Amino acid sequence: MAELIKTSWVERAEGGKVARVVIDDARRLNAMSRQMMTEFVAAIEAISLDDDCRCVIVEGAGGRAFVGGANIFELAELNKATARAFLTQVHRCCDALRRCPVPVIAKIDGYCIGAGMELAAAADLRVASETSVFGMPEVAIGLPSVVEASLFPGLIGWGRTRQIMLTGENIDAETAERWGFVETVAPKAALERAVERFVLPIVKAGPRAIRSQKQLMRSWEAMSPVDAARAGIDALA
Repeated sequence: MAELIKTSWVERAEGGKVARVVIDDARRLNAMSRQMMTEFVAAIEAISLDDDCRCVIVEGAGGRAFVGGANIFELAELNKATARAFLTQVHRCCDALRRCPVPVIAKIDGYCIGAGMELAAAADLRVASETSVFGMPEVAIGLPSVVEASLFPGLIGWGRTRQIMLTGENIDAETAERWGFVETVAPKAALERAVERFVLPIVKAGPRAIRSQKQLMRSWEAMSPVDAARAGIDALA
């Protein structure tokens, strides 16, 4: 069985290494299958153990999709007993990106749908080609959006979260940028340069500072402003 996750490393002149994780199942629009998810979590966990890693780029192969949702063939076979395990795997993929100690950049080119949009939301930064398409179509097939869809209100607000999840309609890259879901939209030919615009200052920054900053920002999500300030003081001290 062919591997669906390809990992490569680039030594940076500025110091440290940048990991690139490619989801490589282009014929199925890089859909999230059990095999893909198992390999993905293992890859991110291995990268997270490397003290020289400064940044991770996650992308989909083929130029047609980042991740086109969950694998529809496996979805069709789910029942009440197996759905929980499948969705837990989706969550583990997203959570692996959030727990990764260094910044994760989602390089989005093409469809970013359903579980793929949740995976992108779990990254720290999102850069998309101008032809990319985003959507949460679960309600259209009789399912609610779950798992890391809970991150959406913090990115795009409650009103737009309701809009995209209750209608199941797709949005284009320009709208995703205007809403705040993606940080930058670039022409397809310039997408790698747009990603590099974020990678360069990250690898130039103090590595301990970057790791501490990511950890702090994640902890802030569950804290009051007062507790968040105290946590920041402790980290800096």
